[in-house]
Amino acid sequence: MYFYIDQSMAYQKLWTVISLYLSAISTIFHHLKSILFKTNWDLIIFRIPDTLVSLYYRLCGLSPCTVDINDQTTVHFWTTNHRRFDKPSLVLIHGYGGNSLWQFVRQVSPLSRKFNVYVPDLLFFGKSYTNRSDRSESFQAKCVMEGLKKLGVDRFSVYGISYGGFVAYCMAEMCPETVEKVVIVSSGVVWNDQQKEELLSENSDALEILVAKNPHDLRLLVSRSIYKFDVFKWVPDFVLQKLIDANKKNRKEKLELLQHLVAKKADAGLAILSQETLIIWGDQDNVFPLYMAYDLQRHLGAKSKLEIIRDTGHAANFDSPDTINGLIQSFVLGV
Repeated sequence: MYFYIDQSMAYQKLWTVISLYLSAISTIFHHLKSILFKTNWDLIIFRIPDTLVSLYYRLCGLSPCTVDINDQTTVHFWTTNHRRFDKPSLVLIHGYGGNSLWQFVRQVSPLSRKFNVYVPDLLFFGKSYTNRSDRSESFQAKCVMEGLKKLGVDRFSVYGISYGGFVAYCMAEMCPETVEKVVIVSSGVVWNDQQKEELLSENSDALEILVAKNPHDLRLLVSRSIYKFDVFKWVPDFVLQKLIDANKKNRKEKLELLQHLVAKKADAGLAILSQETLIIWGDQDNVFPLYMAYDLQRHLGAKSKLEIIRDTGHAANFDSPDTINGLIQSFVLGV
């Protein structure tokens, strides 16, 4: 009789333990299921390439850092890990079509071997942001300059491409004692109002394309920018849409930057830079036509030099990165 009772109690305890384990497993399963269904896996998957490129930047000797310009503005940089005073500093300013990671992925390694490299994300790109309403290139330039100052970079050369060329020009104009040499690539800095109107009439959808929100616009942007190859030729539209959705942050603000750029009147009194300036242009540029390169050279005068790269479009950093790297190195280093 007692043996029967003890056995019964043992079974009861065992069942209690098993029930607790089953309940815990069930709770964990439902929690994991909730996480799996609520997580934006598209966002995670399309962030993997960014993570890989970030790792590549680290292998090139750069590290990410964020600089608070003030209580309203933050600028994110990729900065050299160990600044060497026997190497000059070079700041790379990106344009539209992605953040700084992707735009300089084919340049950061060779350039970082010759320079102390600093790569900021302009405001509303990457991790840079402001609550201020100013959308001017001069405000972008001030924020980058202030960020570099806080990083202890007091002398440097600057290389800007496309929209980044407008910002780089402003930096050189406002701080001639800090900016040593200037490289402008594919940037219509000196366009006049008539040229602007003609370009916009020929490409009425230009602003929307630069901040693409559908696969058609993204393909059009790439075809107008890159001459030598079609990056997305074999990529289906649904993948491109997922990519666009994963990178739609701050689209409104990016569009406002462009609207400010095209709405403002051309500056007839645009400063002539005091620095030596290298102008690089692709002969197949369908965004800022080649004649703008000659206009910029005439404006800058004797201290400027123009290099035209054959069979190269607007995105010369993708079409001809090795050529650009060589030109920048020889110009800035004076070799």
